[in-house]
Amino acid sequence: MTMEKLRSYIESNRERFIEELFSLIRIPSISASESYRPEMLKAAGYIRDMLVSNGADRAEVYPTEGNPIVYGEKIIDPSLPTILVYGHYDVMPAEPLDKWLSPPFEPEIRDGKIYARGADDDKGQLFMHLKAFEMMMATGTLPCNVKFMIEGEEEAGSVSIGGFCSQYKDMLRSDVILVSDTTMISSDTPSVTSGLRGLSYIQVEVEGPDRDLHSGIYGGAVVNPCNVLCDIISGLKDSDGRVTIPGFYDAVSVPSDAERAKMAERPYDEEKYKKAVGVQALAGEKGFSTLERVGIRPTLDVNGIWGGYTGEGTKTILPSKASAKISMRLVPFQKAEEIAELAMKHIKAVAPAGVTVKTEYLHGGEAYVSPLNTPEYLAAERAYEEIFGKKPIPVRSGGSIPIISTFEKILGVKSILMGFGLEADSIHSPNENYPLENLFAGMTAIPLYFKYYAEMKRPGEKRGN
Repeated sequence: MTMEKLRSYIESNRERFIEELFSLIRIPSISASESYRPEMLKAAGYIRDMLVSNGADRAEVYPTEGNPIVYGEKIIDPSLPTILVYGHYDVMPAEPLDKWLSPPFEPEIRDGKIYARGADDDKGQLFMHLKAFEMMMATGTLPCNVKFMIEGEEEAGSVSIGGFCSQYKDMLRSDVILVSDTTMISSDTPSVTSGLRGLSYIQVEVEGPDRDLHSGIYGGAVVNPCNVLCDIISGLKDSDGRVTIPGFYDAVSVPSDAERAKMAERPYDEEKYKKAVGVQALAGEKGFSTLERVGIRPTLDVNGIWGGYTGEGTKTILPSKASAKISMRLVPFQKAEEIAELAMKHIKAVAPAGVTVKTEYLHGGEAYVSPLNTPEYLAAERAYEEIFGKKPIPVRSGGSIPIISTFEKILGVKSILMGFGLEADSIHSPNENYPLENLFAGMTAIPLYFKYYAEMKRPGEKRGN
């Protein structure tokens, strides 16, 4: 199927495609809260029904201990390569609601962009694959087998999908996993995500007195958990921006000067970068550029902190507890659970007498890197080049999709991260958006990936197991 025919099909069905995506977005499938369980089931059912109507041999909603996983497949010839498409239908909470210019689950098009929670991450990008499949089936141009595995817990740590992959390993057998849940630099500078940082996420609770105390009567005599927590957190990095946890960098290697020079070819304008995120200055680990800090270096950040009285007016107390959530982004060879253990051990070790520290490892996963010389990657490179008129730049992303490394361990195959989002899409933030131009570019590129991959991959090659 040529690019011209793909674009013609999209144009003929443009309004229907948009409304079908809007129907999916309107389902508030928020995985962070059990209260949204009915909406998760509704979203899973919507995707299953779309796969069936688009021509899947079968599509089913598989229950898990958490949210269900949608599986579908179309097998045209067992001797041909098989592409396994992964995506997720769950979304982040929409708060703070007062920052949205339009209701988060009532999608709206403004200035050529869809504004809604999930417009990009990941309903919009997942939808590209569903419609690419429809187009290939409608035109009789599907060149290889395709399977779909769509989960509902990615934003909550992908708790169930590892077990699902182990249980249904034979059913999920494939040659490559295709994922659209990442960004590219721009339409003028296309890029393919060739690596992801890992993630280790912990929660810390500091407990002092057995109840909130009067800060005038007890202040200065009793240890204040909020003060202690702030001291602990401030000590987790030094003045050069390096993490101070013993052993944190033991497995970290710095890419060669040649590799760093190649990475530096990526277009970067510091003033635009600062303006895009609304800050006056940047900071980070000494000795590394901004792009290196967010791509090839590990980090530690506080994601939330709470304790004491935070309501209107004053309440002069010495709080009994203070808590924080802390995430650490990891690079290749760092292990999520090992880093969590190092962090929790260190935090307890530096806590002063007078408080009790409780820590908990919430979730995480390892970093991932894709080779650039395989048919799996080269097919993506060719598809992007045909759509955008130039070869994409391979980019190491600072973000994490912990399940990607798990797929490689369990299923034995590599993942290709064909993302079409932009950093300006505000995923996880108010006013998340996705350009229609990117939505339709992705729909066009995905069938081209299937075409080129099927041509490059020799039938009968050994598959992942």
